[in-house]
Amino acid sequence: QVQLVESGGGLVQAGGSLRLSCAASGDTFSSYTMGWFRQAPGKEREFVAYISYSGGSRAYADSVQGRFVLSRDNAKNTAYLQLNNLKPEDTAVYYCAADKKYGNSYYRQLRAEYWGQGTQVTVSS
Repeated sequence: QVQLVESGGGLVQAGGSLRLSCAASGDTFSSYTMGWFRQAPGKEREFVAYISYSGGSRAYADSVQGRFVLSRDNAKNTAYLQLNNLKPEDTAVYYCAADKKYGNSYYRQLRAEYWGQGTQVTVSS
């Protein structure tokens, strides 16, 4: 029902920043909550961040709180994940996800209705 395409990943040195984008198409963007997840080599997928329909509520994993900022621009059908003060342990494929019905607690369970293809973030020390 909605397609999600991530972009903005790349190679960055520790302490640097990146901004990831998640462009949505195919449905009304504001009808979906959004989440970001990541999967590091050899590890399972983990929750990163959540944002509500209009951006009024946001939540972050403890490992990224204070460093990452999730925002959305419904007029542009795009969600953003600003990655600041990156650490080597942040290296992972980052995925955005969307759900038309559920929110934070659902994403914490690593559940979402729609998923993007992922974008690689590599942080060197």
